[in-house]
Amino acid sequence: MIKNRREPYSFQWTCAALAGLAFLAGCASAPAPTEKSTGWVKDEVSDSYVFGYPLVVMDIARDAAVGSGPGQAPVNTLRHAQALPPVGAANPTMPSLDTFDSTGWLDVADEPVIVSLPDSRGRYVDARALDMWTNVVWSTGDAGATRVTGIKAQTVAFAAAGWKGDLPAGVKRIDVPTRYVWLAVRIQTARGRELAAVRKLQRAIRVVPLSAYTGDARPAAQTARSNGAATDSAATVNPVVRAAALDANGFFSRLAQALPDNPPAPDDPHALKILSDLGVTPGQPVALPAAASDAVAAGFSDGRDRVATAPSNLLSANGWSWAGDNAGAYGSDYALRAYTAFTELGLGTKDDEVRAVVLQDSDGHALNGANRYVIHFAAKQLPPVRGFWSITAYTKDGALGESAPAHVSLSDRNGLRRSRDGSVDVYVSAVGSKKMPNWVPAPRSDFKLVLRLYAPKPQATDGSWEPPAVERQ
Repeated sequence: MIKNRREPYSFQWTCAALAGLAFLAGCASAPAPTEKSTGWVKDEVSDSYVFGYPLVVMDIARDAAVGSGPGQAPVNTLRHAQALPPVGAANPTMPSLDTFDSTGWLDVADEPVIVSLPDSRGRYVDARALDMWTNVVWSTGDAGATRVTGIKAQTVAFAAAGWKGDLPAGVKRIDVPTRYVWLAVRIQTARGRELAAVRKLQRAIRVVPLSAYTGDARPAAQTARSNGAATDSAATVNPVVRAAALDANGFFSRLAQALPDNPPAPDDPHALKILSDLGVTPGQPVALPAAASDAVAAGFSDGRDRVATAPSNLLSANGWSWAGDNAGAYGSDYALRAYTAFTELGLGTKDDEVRAVVLQDSDGHALNGANRYVIHFAAKQLPPVRGFWSITAYTKDGALGESAPAHVSLSDRNGLRRSRDGSVDVYVSAVGSKKMPNWVPAPRSDFKLVLRLYAPKPQATDGSWEPPAVERQ
């Protein structure tokens, strides 16, 4: 099987289905069911793993985050981070050091959930809502460049598709195809400073069901706060790691139980047919083909490899790679959808954010904190943003290295120094000084760099801009 091809992914499902029909037709004339080829099982298990992976990871993330325990918040409630992630702690993969994040899980099964955002008075705010398949259903990026200088007060209602009812005047309706929605509101901060201003904005965010918003019901507690941001149990859960620990039966059982509340898009009925062939039916116990256990295992292993492999339509240049125009709105590009769920869960659209990642220098060697590197941005090669950009170094697993000074990333809003010609040289190493211009502290071991572009311009996602190579000095 060719992996990560460019043609529409539905072609794979169609081929698999046709192959299955041809096989069945051939068996119709056989005198008795003899040994059957299990090649189709391997292919369909692999395809189904890639297809269902985002839903499984999101379901794990929701289960870990919703509740009343440490680091959790009830449904339809925001959990406000009020400190940046501590260096060396067990953090979610590649935590941002540029924003304080307010996150929560909405349940729109019974009625719409109303989200009110305050006027940020010039402060950059990035809010986005994702369905359970990791598609972005709404974001402040929908309003174009307005959020670059802050957002205006606005109220949005997230409603189940097909809900019939009236909303209060001035409330924008957003239809959601899944029962659950992941809401994230990110408020820009300068290396953890300006905490009072950030907290004021956090307190002004309101998330309540429609009946509570209109006064027909008493609102539940709306806020769960953590002074440690990422130090308690639920906040440190990495759903990708949890998903990797599942065997085939555990993975597909989780997928089957999540499907009734979170069905795939209307153009995905072929996916449910293939799952049904494998014994995976929404809401029912899973019964994978017992006579093809080796094929199931091989397909499951192949699917896991494909999810972790960069698809061919991922943008890449000078060792960096990043999602382009299709990010956050994947359609039938299941390979890209699964890969971004694996590497960058919660990624926004091309108008929200770009995260470019590099693990090697210009000679193809792994980045390592024992060395010193420079990234030279020519004056006309600076990251194209309407908002701002930053560079952060992480361990290969996406954690903050213990050797790095707390809460240090490099941002063009944090004292970035330019040369006389307008160019910028960024230095990366484990050993340096806060007085060193444009220094990004790195772990002492192998590491990766993440370049974040907030409110990127079109050049960042259409392939016309390339980040420069990381040169070892």
